[in-house]
This record gives sequence, structure tokens and C-alpha cells, in this order.
Amino acid sequence: RTMEIYSNTTRFALACNISTQIIEPIQSRAAILRYTRLSDEQILVRLQQVCEMESVSHTPDGLEAIIFTAEGDLRNALNNLQATQSGFGHINQINVFKVCDQPHPTTVKNIIDGCLKGDTGVAVKEMTALWNTGYSCSDIIGTLFKVVKAHLGIPEAMKLEYLREVGFCHMRIADGVNSKLQLLGLMARLCQKVEMVKN
Repeated sequence: RTMEIYSNTTRFALACNISTQIIEPIQSRAAILRYTRLSDEQILVRLQQVCEMESVSHTPDGLEAIIFTAEGDLRNALNNLQATQSGFGHINQINVFKVCDQPHPTTVKNIIDGCLKGDTGVAVKEMTALWNTGYSCSDIIGTLFKVVKAHLGIPEAMKLEYLREVGFCHMRIADGVNSKLQLLGLMARLCQKVEMVKN
């Protein structure tokens, strides 16, 4: 109603990541403009400029970690940069993941590597250790998806199978079945994919 009353003199600009979460009455009165996510290179250039202008102490792996957590969103990247700087005074990988509270990609990569070797025992042990650190199912599965997608050691056909399994698991977790058993079952299925390819 407010938008209609002042429409002659005012224009509203709303920025969001998921436009479907804006209520229907506002969506019907708005023109939706969609923009693609920025590439990692574009975000890195801007982060380096900000660090230089603000004299922020940083390491290359720290900026990589910010790019990883930002998922193509420059606002998110700058917020994470500012939060890490405010909290620790130095931007490195360890500090960034402490602030962003996401599972460390290296830990998740070790889990995926265990699955690629078909070693269910190692994958389950590593996943249980990650679960015991207190991360939620959705945090773990989200990082797992990003790591599988970026993993260079997985053949393309296998990567598609892995992403498919991770996607199905993510869907079940989003539906509320967010137990440790769900993640351990995923580990078993990923290890099974390797066995199927070998045979």
C-alpha cells in the first residue's frame, strides 16, 4: 500500500539474493532484474583493492577463503572481510573460517578423497569427526557440494554422479531429515560409486 501511495514521487530499489522470498504483493509491483554472480577473479580484484586502500593485513589463502565463503556475492565477501579484520586484525584462512563458521574445505576435501579411494571407513571416520565439531547438516552438505564442484581430481562423469548424490542428500536435509545418519549414508553411496566404476 505504501508503494502505491508514493509511486508518483518515489522509486523503491530492493536488493536480494533470492527474489522468490520477497512477498507476492511486492513482487507484483516490481520489475525484477537478475544479475549473474561475479567470477572469483572479479571478487579477488575488488578485495585486493579494498585491502590496499584500508591497509588490511592479509595472505593470499585468506582472500581465497573469503572468495570460497562468498559464493559469488561481493557484499558477502566484503562483509566477511570486514568481520575477520575486526575480529582478528589479520586475514588468513584460519581466521576467515572461524568468523564464517563453515567447515574447512581442506577437511571436506579429505573426506571426498577417502570416498574416491573407496575407503568407507576413512570417509565415515572423518565425517563423524566433522559432525562432532558441532556443524549443522546444512553447513556440512553445502560445503561438501562446493568442494566436490571445485575438486580437480574427480573425473567429469564421476563428478556428476557425486553432485547428484550430494544434491539428493541436500534435498532430504532441507526437508528436515538432518541427522548424522544422512551424512554417513551419503559417504557410503559416494564410496559405492567408485566401486561401481571399477567393476
